[in-house]
Amino acid sequence: MGSAGWDAMRSMRRADDLKGVTLSSGVKRRIFRFARPYRRDIGLFLALVTAIAAIGVATPVLAGDIVNELTGADGTQRGVITLAAIIAGLAVVEGAMNLAMRWYGAKLGEGIIYDLRRSVFDHVQSMPVAFFTRSQTGALVSRLNTDVMGAQRAFTSTLSGLVSNGIAVALIIAVMFFQSWQITLLSLVLVPVFIVPAKWVGRKLAALTKEGFDLNAAMHTQMAERFNVGGAMLVKLFGRPENESAEFSGKADRVRGIGITTAMYARTFIVALTLVAGLSQALAYGLGGALVFSGQLSAGTVVTLALLLTRLYGPLTALSNVRVDVMSALVSFQRVFEVLDLKPLIREAEDAKDLPAGAASIVFRDVDFRYPGPDEVSLASLEDLARPDRSDNGRQILTGVSFSVAPGELVALVGPSGAGKTTTAGLVPRLYDVSAGAVEVGGTDVRELTSASLTEHIGMVTQDAHLFHDTVRENLLYARPGATDEEVWEALDRAQIGATVRRLESGLDTVVGERGYRFSGGEKQRLAIARVLLKAPPIVILDEATAHLDSESEAAVQRALDSALEGRTSLVIAHRLSTVRRADRIVVLEDGAVVETGTHDDLVDRGGLYSELYKTQFAERSGANSEYGAGSSGANDEYGAERSGVDSDAELPTGRGEPVGGAR
Repeated sequence: MGSAGWDAMRSMRRADDLKGVTLSSGVKRRIFRFARPYRRDIGLFLALVTAIAAIGVATPVLAGDIVNELTGADGTQRGVITLAAIIAGLAVVEGAMNLAMRWYGAKLGEGIIYDLRRSVFDHVQSMPVAFFTRSQTGALVSRLNTDVMGAQRAFTSTLSGLVSNGIAVALIIAVMFFQSWQITLLSLVLVPVFIVPAKWVGRKLAALTKEGFDLNAAMHTQMAERFNVGGAMLVKLFGRPENESAEFSGKADRVRGIGITTAMYARTFIVALTLVAGLSQALAYGLGGALVFSGQLSAGTVVTLALLLTRLYGPLTALSNVRVDVMSALVSFQRVFEVLDLKPLIREAEDAKDLPAGAASIVFRDVDFRYPGPDEVSLASLEDLARPDRSDNGRQILTGVSFSVAPGELVALVGPSGAGKTTTAGLVPRLYDVSAGAVEVGGTDVRELTSASLTEHIGMVTQDAHLFHDTVRENLLYARPGATDEEVWEALDRAQIGATVRRLESGLDTVVGERGYRFSGGEKQRLAIARVLLKAPPIVILDEATAHLDSESEAAVQRALDSALEGRTSLVIAHRLSTVRRADRIVVLEDGAVVETGTHDDLVDRGGLYSELYKTQFAERSGANSEYGAGSSGANDEYGAERSGVDSDAELPTGRGEPVGGAR
């Protein structure tokens, strides 16, 4: 009774959460298809559950037979011993079956968890970048954990509980009716006396449980935000640990109160269940005793009825809430299927071909692009807010963009913020797909190439270099798993970060910290460049890799970039003039369109947008001395430009602000 009682109580807690939930059509059919590879294990599991339930009913009957042997005129010692041996044998068989059932249940449940988690993880990895920009990480993780575990329970606790409780109740009532219909009816009359108050307790438990979950989620969020490096630093800088502690303590105190109240409700539920079973037993003994003295029943039958009653109310209560259990499992499956049903906007063609080794040209042919809307890439349940902003849906980001980058050539993308530079660069490794036109690498449309070969040919460094919470070695080997330590050190040295890593006590085994927080911004950028150098791709894309760095860090990163770009096809988004001036060509973007193309000197002389940006930036610096400049001082700098009084390491102006969800 105990296990069934606890299961019933948990079902009651979930009842209110399922109100108003509707299931999409075909969920049940998909579950059956999903379970088909496990049908043999499911069959054996259910057979064991059925056998154990039958043994549970047989034991009280045999106990009653023993009493009849002891009290009857025809009873013998041999008969008692035989029945006792059968009970002992059934206990051994039941124990063995329980072990076998547990093994099959674990095998079935863990197998389902493995299949579901792998399917969801692989599917989420195939989603485009736009999916991750809209979805909450916690919601995705919940699908891989909470919902997958809920789906697992459908094949273990829910299925086994439904079968075992159903069989147990049916057999118990059938045997009791066969033994004494009067006592059976009297016992069943007490069921509503327990069920109705139990429903009330269940609603109270559901409300308390929901509040507890919400508070625990709030505490989890507070800890996640305050315990990461950035959050902890903010708390320390603004000196509010007392406020944080008070806020956390208030939530924790309420959770403590809810825990105590819930424990009392739960214990009251179990006590009530035990009490009803005890009263039923008392009635059975009282009425049964009267029937025994009137000669209508034997003493053994009374004992059998009393023992069966102890096994009746738990399963009966559990079955009264079986709809909740089944619905909970179905909802978990539906939430998993929602993710699996999201079609990746970027899919590899069935006849995709590998990019030839060394292919390094890039061509944009009349490219149009718009960011996909939320309905195309995500789910409202993964965004927490129900479609918060649709203002950018369908808005054109790029229009008719055409230019080319020859093998070994360095082309710079320049333009105001929001012009579409980052979007343009992201189309080359196929982070997004074009809306019209084509992007070609090595003379082939990227949509016709295998993802693996395209990724192998392209290395990208962004302005916010991401490092995994792992060692320096593992972060670099992510780009090329088979590289030796010597090759790793060579990449670090070329990226101007080798000496820094050597000074660390653990060297390559130094853990970089969450998002690389143990390193400075410039050091993280150089580690990211080292990762690209280790990969050694023929094409390198740099997205403002020196932005937001101090002059010393920028100089080190710039030297690392010189090494990374040497001999490679390079597409560079840069505001620094020293990078832009040495480009073979400059492509100027405005409002998602190419407005100018040429060298630095040609574009300055042309007097267009680039010249305007250039003059705006350097008009006030015309009297300053610089190592790299523009003008006519007569001496050439290392990039072949003449020295003048302008600072070529300064940034070109970015212009207007960045639109929400727009291009960069």
